[in-house]
Amino acid sequence: MKKILKIVLALLFAIGILGAGSLVIEEIQTGNGCPKIWIIPACVIILICFIIPLISHILGKYNSLYFFFAGLATVIAAFASILQFTDNGECPKTRGGTPMCYYSLLLFTGLIILKIYQLKKKSSEN
Repeated sequence: MKKILKIVLALLFAIGILGAGSLVIEEIQTGNGCPKIWIIPACVIILICFIIPLISHILGKYNSLYFFFAGLATVIAAFASILQFTDNGECPKTRGGTPMCYYSLLLFTGLIILKIYQLKKKSSEN
């Protein structure tokens, strides 16, 4: 079960970093890859919110940073998803037309749930 959990977490991080990273590259190239939060491109914030929890996860410590950044991104993705769903905002879309904020919300929710599960399982083994 530990191995499956590690694989799923690695997949979620990989999907998230690749998706957010592609938007950051587009933002650098065109200046129009993703919406801005104040003057900061949201995709840059989301990419950072994937990278810091990944580092925390790999190191096996700094769980508070993991949850802070994953939680921040979850809130941003939830807010963006609500705006997208109500036609009050526009998220970048995949080639298939699905708003990427929906995927971000799912990925970060999954990362948080799996980390909680992992920590509970680890504490019950000790």
